[in-house]
Amino acid sequence: MIKKISTYIIFLLFSFSANSKDYPASFANLAERLMPSVVNISTTQVITTKSNPFPFEFPPGSPFEDMFRDFGEPQQRRTSALGSGFIIDINGTVVTNNHVIQGAEDIFVSVNGEKEYQAEIVGSDPLSDIAVLKIKSEDKFSPVKFGDSDTARVGDWVIAIGNPFGLGGTVTSGIISARNRSIGLSRYEDYIQTDASINSGNSGGPLFDMNGDVIGINTAILGQSGSIGIGFSIPSNSAKKVIEQLIKFGETKRGWLGVRIQNVTEEIAEVENLGEPRGALVASVAEGSPSERGGIKSGDIILEFNGKKINEMKELPKIVAETKVGTIVDVKVWRNKKEITKKITLGRLETSEDFRPQLKKEEKPKQTRIEGLKIEVRPITEKDITDRELPKNTSGVVITKIDNDSPVNYLKVNNIIIEAQKRNINTPGDLNIVVNSTLRSSEKTILVVIYNNQNQKRYIGVKLD
Repeated sequence: MIKKISTYIIFLLFSFSANSKDYPASFANLAERLMPSVVNISTTQVITTKSNPFPFEFPPGSPFEDMFRDFGEPQQRRTSALGSGFIIDINGTVVTNNHVIQGAEDIFVSVNGEKEYQAEIVGSDPLSDIAVLKIKSEDKFSPVKFGDSDTARVGDWVIAIGNPFGLGGTVTSGIISARNRSIGLSRYEDYIQTDASINSGNSGGPLFDMNGDVIGINTAILGQSGSIGIGFSIPSNSAKKVIEQLIKFGETKRGWLGVRIQNVTEEIAEVENLGEPRGALVASVAEGSPSERGGIKSGDIILEFNGKKINEMKELPKIVAETKVGTIVDVKVWRNKKEITKKITLGRLETSEDFRPQLKKEEKPKQTRIEGLKIEVRPITEKDITDRELPKNTSGVVITKIDNDSPVNYLKVNNIIIEAQKRNINTPGDLNIVVNSTLRSSEKTILVVIYNNQNQKRYIGVKLD
């Protein structure tokens, strides 16, 4: 019995000893080595405002108008902002967030809390929220290098260094809490989530692994009052490609397919005999785009792009954007219940109309009942097509009312149903025929194509009662 207890104690001690290697005794040596490479960034900007100090206005020609004219003149005030960044070469190239320097007239960089330099913008990219600066100096600096963010695992130790609340040179530690986060801040999101304390002023600062390599750019926090243990960083592997382009060209050059896409739901996968929800459903194809020239059509489901499988819709924009402009790629799509391959020559996003999306106008409804869907619709008119700038040959019905218990109660009034079960809808009667036919069948699932209120085409799988 004593021998068994002794063996168990020895096993526990061995286990603790082995596991303790994963816990750093101190971050001091690592922090000391990295601090000279992390910079504090301050910017200034002049804002012009015009205000009337009186709760009224003097009528034109009033003798008081000239007397008090100066009180209404534009007023200028200088504002400042703080952020963080890090040096990536000995000549003083600095990486930070775009929102740290956006609109700045003067940018100053403080290195290691000692010397301050003026800096200029090399290039910036609002879509990824990354900017590259160059310190105006002949001095030599201590750079850091990028690590491989793809190898970073949930639970790995990380440290963040930055300039929270203007305090400068602040080191915090934590772990990677999650990967592949999307929080709705930018077009291309694949954030690393960390519980290392990140606050206002940390934006643009580095997230380091235990080798001292940058695996992320600290960009956002959850919560308005400061760190609550949920911070987000742009992965280094994504950032590097943007940074290289900004340094080389002063701007980004992203690949462009020219399609609007949406998620493949279980209902859509069922209707299309896809087996399981996967890929990205093409809702619409831009006129004159690489996809249109390459033969991609609305309703296709993109399963693979340039040899990379698309498991979720959100993966496709990032993969396309990171592919070199002009590359000829194989795009595998699911069409008419079979897989086909199209060759596409990628265009450049920044020169496309997709780069400047515009909101369209909406139209008010008239009502006709579609009992099977528990909605009311009206035929589309020429005025709808003109006002909403739809394709000239658009046909369909406009949704005017949706019951709370409708199977499509997630749609919006003024959405336009243009197809059902791959049949064009010209009148409310056409829609009724398709719906009633589906209700009499054993499937009870209908595939509907709509234009939403931003005139984006969407495919929806609807289970009927």
